[in-house]
Amino acid sequence: MHLKNNSDTSEHFCMTPKEIVRELDKYIIGQDKAKKMVAIALRNRWRRQQVAEDLRDEIMPNNIILIGPTGVGKTEIARRLARLAGAPFIKIEASKFTEVGYVGRDVESIIRDLTDYAVSMVKEEQIAVVRERARESAEERLLDLIFPPQTPVQEKAIDFSKDVFSPEKEGGDSPGEEERFQRTRDKLRKQLEQGKLEDRVVEVSTTFDNHPMLQIFSPVGIEEMGLNIQDLFGNMMPKKRKNKKMKVSEARQVLVAEETQKLIDMEKVIEEAISRVEQSGIVFLDEIDKIAGEEGGGSIDVSRQGVQRDILPVVEGTTVVTKYGMVHTDHVLFIASGAFHVSKPSDLIPELQGRFPIRVELDNLSTEDFIRILTEPENALIKQYTELISTENVKITFTKGAIKEIARTATDVNEKAENIGARRLQTIMSTLLEDILFKIPNEDISAVRIAAEDVKSCLTDIVEDVDLSKYIL
Repeated sequence: MHLKNNSDTSEHFCMTPKEIVRELDKYIIGQDKAKKMVAIALRNRWRRQQVAEDLRDEIMPNNIILIGPTGVGKTEIARRLARLAGAPFIKIEASKFTEVGYVGRDVESIIRDLTDYAVSMVKEEQIAVVRERARESAEERLLDLIFPPQTPVQEKAIDFSKDVFSPEKEGGDSPGEEERFQRTRDKLRKQLEQGKLEDRVVEVSTTFDNHPMLQIFSPVGIEEMGLNIQDLFGNMMPKKRKNKKMKVSEARQVLVAEETQKLIDMEKVIEEAISRVEQSGIVFLDEIDKIAGEEGGGSIDVSRQGVQRDILPVVEGTTVVTKYGMVHTDHVLFIASGAFHVSKPSDLIPELQGRFPIRVELDNLSTEDFIRILTEPENALIKQYTELISTENVKITFTKGAIKEIARTATDVNEKAENIGARRLQTIMSTLLEDILFKIPNEDISAVRIAAEDVKSCLTDIVEDVDLSKYIL
């Protein structure tokens, strides 16, 4: 099995910054500065791979902090970036972690999770490469189950008083039998390819977990010990096999999976996965503002400065022990984000601030932005609800005035109550279409038209009642 070497991983970043921004524009409205900086950071991963090897290790990633209120696109940028990156990518909330010594997740588990994902990603790539060979091998095994091979001649009783190697013995009926056997097998192979044998029942020998109850519940900081103990016992105790009757269509899936596993060299998969994590891994650290804040009054807050101190060496560059081996984090790109409503980036410890040299402030969304969000993206809310309602054989249309009124309402409510950005559109659309979604399917309803007047009559009272809007919108 051939795997790409380290220099080949650069092909995952062949998109130019402009192309990356164009892809992000399909799903994210506005925030041009943030998209530009993220595109540059992603492209720099490719550029670094083109530099001479002696200088390559000296080029450190420029980590980014995205600053802006909730609902303006920070997390959406991360989600879409993951699909474009073609590299190990993980999104995780900083608020999940606690200082070492307390109950909670250890920050090094970020890299372990990233490595797990990388191994799965490389393995999926290799499965695609060997799929055809695995399918052919599985078909041969299926033929052996449907029409077992002939009994070997060696199993027959041998008379040692005769010359077992005589020409008469070598002749016999075996050539004719082999020919008939091969003709029958070819006929069955053709029927198998045509799908005529899918419902035939065969007996398949499959492996099963001999110790299904072997689960290790390990405390914080030694997650890997639990996993390694499980792997250790699994390797020491051979897997048992059992015969199971199933249809050919089901047996094919089982056999293809077994043959695929035989064709994949897991050592090379792990080697390539670790290389990708080290050279091109990306971590999106969300809600970083939740661990920012000054230490005061001698009170203990295990989710703030202690977590920052634990995150610092991972961002700076350290070696993390995983069940696949040692992983170096020097060149992993970290993109952090936070609303920073209560705290501010300067509340982070100075050392951590220095490891995020690029800061991008995202803009608040305007009414015009809301109009575009409702209509332009490939996953726009208007498109989503149109498709949902069409499954009930009902056609729904929104006038331009209705869309504008929805956007204006979202802006008003965000100004009067908490500003939750584009997420406000979700609550408004849900409230607006509540009755329609409840009434259908209905033979009397085949088309629905939403106009500006409908939006006003449905939402005006709620918007004007500030106290009520806090709970409904």
